[in-house]
Amino acid sequence: MTNTTWRRWSMGLAMWIGLLTASLAQTPIRLSLIEGLSGPFALTGGSVTHNLQAVIQQINAEGGVRWAGQRRLLVLDRYDSLGKADQALLHLQQVAQSDSRIVLQGNSSAVALALVDAIEKHNLREPNRQLIFLNYSAVEPSLTEERCSFWHFRFDAHANMRMQALMSMLKQDTSVKKVYLMGQNYSFGQAVVREAKRQLALVRPDIEIVGEELHAMAAIRDFLPYATKIRLSKADAVITGNWGDDLSLLVRASQEVGYGGKFYTFYGHSLGAPAAMGAAGEGRVIAVAEWFPNRPQNADNPYYRAFKQTLRDPREDTLYMRMHLMMRLLVKSLEEVGTQARSADISAKDLALALEKAQGRLADHEGYMRATDHQFQQPLEVGLMEKAPSTTLKWDVEGSGWGFRVMKRFSPAEAALPTRCQMTRP
Repeated sequence: MTNTTWRRWSMGLAMWIGLLTASLAQTPIRLSLIEGLSGPFALTGGSVTHNLQAVIQQINAEGGVRWAGQRRLLVLDRYDSLGKADQALLHLQQVAQSDSRIVLQGNSSAVALALVDAIEKHNLREPNRQLIFLNYSAVEPSLTEERCSFWHFRFDAHANMRMQALMSMLKQDTSVKKVYLMGQNYSFGQAVVREAKRQLALVRPDIEIVGEELHAMAAIRDFLPYATKIRLSKADAVITGNWGDDLSLLVRASQEVGYGGKFYTFYGHSLGAPAAMGAAGEGRVIAVAEWFPNRPQNADNPYYRAFKQTLRDPREDTLYMRMHLMMRLLVKSLEEVGTQARSADISAKDLALALEKAQGRLADHEGYMRATDHQFQQPLEVGLMEKAPSTTLKWDVEGSGWGFRVMKRFSPAEAALPTRCQMTRP
């Protein structure tokens, strides 16, 4: 090779590297949120969107994702599934043809199960366009048990883990002798009722189950007949996985008919429930979550204060710490993959291998991904709904005037459960 030829080749290589570098810097990493964003699920979808956008804005303000020596910003593309599996699958087809390789969803276990199955099939058909699925809320246990998938990662505690935390409190509540089981009639609600019966038999075999009810999800506006049945059953407590309006309307109806028992819930602390329940839930509603702002150590949490400054409306004031940590661990895993990248393309397999080793801490919340089933392991807290702010509670929830006093915290080891997952790995 002559000197002239060498110089030309070197100049061409430098130009190519320069163009590639510029391209990487200008190419965002697209995240595809497939969620119910309108209709009966608008409030829950909006809350998720605000939490994800808040942490994405933080990440981008810090320079974005380090990738092949450059920085790439995150972009959240939103697809409205209306909370329906068939709509979610239609949007998944759009995502599969886009530049996005990362799917996010959580507000329906039925939708999550459909997405897992569809992504498994897509990834077999299209090995060069594979997708991964980050699940922040769908807690039907089988998603990380018998239907676990290499491409699926759950960042919320599943229903059996949440039930175990509630049962730990119920075990100490000697005032409860009779319970009523209530759930929405789909995979998650059915799982909650089934697991409640199993765990009650283990930890409180003395408790009598005086009623069991599964009802259509997001279809009932008048819960007075259900509340009347609960009151007539003489139940001391209701155990329910209901969320959104299906929870708040149930609690308010119970007050109207004069029922004074407790509600052991999965989602009594969020999704509009505290404001809708109001005084009807005070001292009666118990909820389990990965994090509450009123734990004494959180009272002046700077991360929570910063989140509150992003709010346009007090009703958005629910910080899902698991979602924020999920995004931070995603960035950490992307950067690990990006150190070896030669283009803007993201290998879903390489990203999955990095994610299944992910662990970290954000503010005062920590956790790690368990590689055997892709179930995130993190603390759980159980709280009681009380008036706030007060001398004991600094923060209310969603501008409702009520907050949750933390009664007990479980470490990741205490919250963990064994898995039956037999994962097929590519």
